[in-house]
Amino acid sequence: MQRNGSHIRMETDEARAGSTPHIVRYVLGFSLALAAIAMTIVWVSAALSAG
Repeated sequence: MQRNGSHIRMETDEARAGSTPHIVRYVLGFSLALAAIAMTIVWVSAALSAG
């Protein structure tokens, strides 16, 4: 951390005060894939039952 008068400059990790794991990306991708699969199943089952 650098102090220059009233201006304080911090690195990103210092300002966050914690680690930033990338698990959110995996959760988002997994849930997106599950949603796409569920929508496909609903669409196909409706198309098959319609005739």
